[in-house]
Amino acid sequence: MLKSYEAIYENGEMKWLLDRPSLVHSARVVVTVLEETLLPTTKRRTFPTELAGTVQILGDIVSPIVAEEDWECLK
Repeated sequence: MLKSYEAIYENGEMKWLLDRPSLVHSARVVVTVLEETLLPTTKRRTFPTELAGTVQILGDIVSPIVAEEDWECLK
């Protein structure tokens, strides 16, 4: 099975953008070089450092803090 990974090649080094190949010791690769105008110009967003230690998670991240019966939704 073939998998695709995005990386930027700068100064002889690969910088992986999202996920990187895992458990691969040796592989044959195909490299496509994009023109600089096609490269993304925005950097990845990061969490603001000035908010570190001030954010509080209320409830479970996966399930809502409010009971489903209390939702005001149209059915």
